[in-house]
Amino acid sequence: MSIFGSMKTAVSGMNAQANRLSTVADNIANVNTTGYKAVSTSFSSLVLPSSGGNYNSGGVQTSVRQAVSDQGDISYTTSSTDLAISGDGFFIVQGPDGTPVLTRAGDFTKDDEGNLVNAAGFMLMGYSYDSGAPAVVVNGFDGLVPVNVNQDGLTAIASTSGVFKGNLDSNAKVAPVAPATLPSANAATTTTDTKKVSMVAYDRLGNKVMYDFYFTKTSVVTPPPAVPTTAATWEVAMFRNANAAVGGTTSFPYTAGGAVGTGTLTFDANGKMTSTAPVLINDTVTGQTISMDLSGFTQLGADFSGTGTPNGQAATPVKDVTVDGDGIVYAKYEDGSTKPLYRIPLANVASPDKLTLMSGNVYSANGQSGVTVTGFPQTNGLGTIKAGALEGSNVDLAGELTEMIESQRSYTANSKVFQTGSDIMDVLVNLKR
Repeated sequence: MSIFGSMKTAVSGMNAQANRLSTVADNIANVNTTGYKAVSTSFSSLVLPSSGGNYNSGGVQTSVRQAVSDQGDISYTTSSTDLAISGDGFFIVQGPDGTPVLTRAGDFTKDDEGNLVNAAGFMLMGYSYDSGAPAVVVNGFDGLVPVNVNQDGLTAIASTSGVFKGNLDSNAKVAPVAPATLPSANAATTTTDTKKVSMVAYDRLGNKVMYDFYFTKTSVVTPPPAVPTTAATWEVAMFRNANAAVGGTTSFPYTAGGAVGTGTLTFDANGKMTSTAPVLINDTVTGQTISMDLSGFTQLGADFSGTGTPNGQAATPVKDVTVDGDGIVYAKYEDGSTKPLYRIPLANVASPDKLTLMSGNVYSANGQSGVTVTGFPQTNGLGTIKAGALEGSNVDLAGELTEMIESQRSYTANSKVFQTGSDIMDVLVNLKR
C-alpha cells in the first residue's frame, strides 16, 4: 500500500467533486436562461495494478453529460416573436462571425435593422418567399437568410390568378333567347335562371377592381333512358362592375367595351365539370390578365352558390408579424390579409446530447453528435414551433441543491482521507526522532 497513492487518490476525489460542484453552479446560475439544457457530472474509476497482496489505490475521473434532448417547460408570453420548439429540433442561428449554429433559445426581438435576434445576439435564419414557396436544403445551410420583419410602408400586389368555386343549379332552364342576347353579348334580357356573383381583385397600384360573373345555361344533352340526370353546358361572362349601367332594373348594357372575358363550362351527367381550362379576364383598363380557375364548380340539384378567392393585395400597411406551427412567418396587414415572408426550418442531429456547447447557449455538430439534418417543422420527426412562447431551462433546482450537499459531503470526506494520509506521513517521519 502506498501512502502517497492514497493521498493522490484523495486529491483525485476532491477534484472530481469540484467538477461536480462546477456543473451544479452552472445549472443554478442558468435556471432562468431560456432554452438552457442542464449539465451533470458522471464518475468512473481509475484502477492501478496491484500485486503481492499490496493494493494500490487508483482514483476517479469525471466527464460532463448534457441533457440537451430533454424538453424544458413552455410558458407563454405577450411577444409574437418569442418562439419555442415543442419536440425535437433546433433553431438555426448565425453569430457575429457568420457561422451557423444551433440553439433552443427562441427569445427573439427586432434589432435596429429588423432582424430577429435572441438575447445572446444570434440572428434567426430562414428561407425567403421572394421567389415563391421555398424548399429545404436537407444537408446544409445553403439558401438561409436572416429573418427580417421590418415591413415599413405600403405594399400592393396585382391580381394575376384566382379560384372560383360553387354550384350551378341543375334545374335551371336553358336561356330562351338568341345567342346575341346572352350576357356575353352585353344584352339586357337575362332570365331569372341566369345567376350573378361578384369578386374583388386588385390592380398594380393596389386599387380594388370588382368583376361581375354571369352564369347562364346554354344547352342540355338528352341522356339515355337509363340515366336519370342530364349533362349540360353553361356560359360564364365577366364584366367590370364599374362599367355597369346606372339606373333602371339591370346592370346591362355595360359600357366601355362590354365583357372582359367569357368561357364555356361543361358538365357530365353526374354534375362534374369536364372542362378544365382556366377562363381569362382581359381587363384593358388595368392592363391585367387574370387566370380564373373555375374547375371547382359542380352542377347539382341545389341552389346556386359561388365564392371567389383571387390573389393580390390592396395597398395596406403591415400591422403585425405572426409565425405558425409550420414555421411560416406572415406579415399581417391592416385589412386582415396576410402574406408569407419566410419559413423557419429546424435542424437536428442523431445524438443531441453529444453536441458541442458554446457560449451564448448555442451548439455545433461534431463527430460524436452526427451530421446536421435540416427540415421544416412537423416533418421527419421535427417538432412544432409555438409563437408567443418560450422554452425554459430543464434544470431541476431541488435536485441541484441536493447535488450540492452531496458534493460538499464527498469533498469533505476526501479531504479527511488526505489529512489522514498526511498524519501517517508525520508518524513515519517522527520514527527517526
